[in-house]
Amino acid sequence: REGRNIRTLEAMCGVDLIVDDTPEAVVISGFDPVRRELAKRTIEKLMEDGRVHPARIEEVVEKMKSELTKSIKEEGERVVMELGVPNIHPELIKLIGSLKYRSAHAQNILNHSLEVAYIAGLLAGELGANVKTARRAGILHEIGRAIEHSAEGSYAMVGAEWAKKYGETEDVCHAIRAHHDDEKPTSILAWIVHAANILSSTRPGARRPHMDAYIHRLEDLESIGNSFDGVLKTFALQAGKEVRVMVESAKVTDDQSTMLARDIARKIEREVPNSGQVKVTVVRESRSVEHAR
Repeated sequence: REGRNIRTLEAMCGVDLIVDDTPEAVVISGFDPVRRELAKRTIEKLMEDGRVHPARIEEVVEKMKSELTKSIKEEGERVVMELGVPNIHPELIKLIGSLKYRSAHAQNILNHSLEVAYIAGLLAGELGANVKTARRAGILHEIGRAIEHSAEGSYAMVGAEWAKKYGETEDVCHAIRAHHDDEKPTSILAWIVHAANILSSTRPGARRPHMDAYIHRLEDLESIGNSFDGVLKTFALQAGKEVRVMVESAKVTDDQSTMLARDIARKIEREVPNSGQVKVTVVRESRSVEHAR
C-alpha cells in the first residue's frame, strides 16, 4: 500500500528497511543492533502471522519489544550468576545482556566480556588479588559499547561513567577506563583487566580477520615442510610455534634429518614474515616387524 507498512515498521523500530529485487530477502539497516534485532523478530512474527497492516505492526512491535527486553535482562542475569558476581545494579545487568547483540571485529562482545572476566579471575587468583572483583571489572569493561551511540566520548570512558553512576567502586571504574589505554593503568586490578582483554582479543581465532591470517599462516608453514623431498606429512602445531615433519626413513637418513630441519627453518625465515620463533622437528621412524609362529 504505497509503502505504508514499511514506513510504519521503520518508524516503530528505528531502522531502515531495504527491499530490492533479491527474492525472499529484506535488509535491515541501522546503527543500533538491539533495534535491528527488534525489527528482525517483528518481521518474522508478521510473516508467520500473515496479517500485515499498520495497527497490527504496532501491536507486534510492542509485543516483540517486551519479549526482547525480558530476554536481554535474563541473559545479563545468567552471565552474572555464572560468574558469581553479586549486587550488580539492574541497569548494568541490562547493558551486559544487550552486549549479546553487539560485535567488534566479528567477535561477539558478550562472549568476549565473559572470557575476559574468567581470565581476569584466573590472573587475580595467581597474583593474590580479589578474584570476584577482577571478574566484576572484566564483565563490565565493555558496557560502554552498549551505550556509546547515545553518549559522547570513547566507549571505555562512557562505560566507566555509567558504572560509577550505578554504584561501582572507583577501582572497578578505573579498570574500565584503562583497559583500552584511554587512561594509564595504575592499579593491580586495572593491569589484570588490561592483560585479560589483550589475551582474549588476540588469541588465535578470536577475530575473523585474525583467524583467516592465522589459518593461512599454518597452511604456509605446512606447505613449506611438504615442499622438501622425502617428506610424508607436515603438521603446524601450537598456533604455528612448532612444525613437525614426518619423513620416509628409506629416503632420509639420520644425518639428512638434521640438515632437513635446518633447511626448513631457513626457508620459513625467508618466506613467512613475522613468524617469530618456530621450532622445527623432523621425525624419522624405522620399524622392524617380525612374527613368531
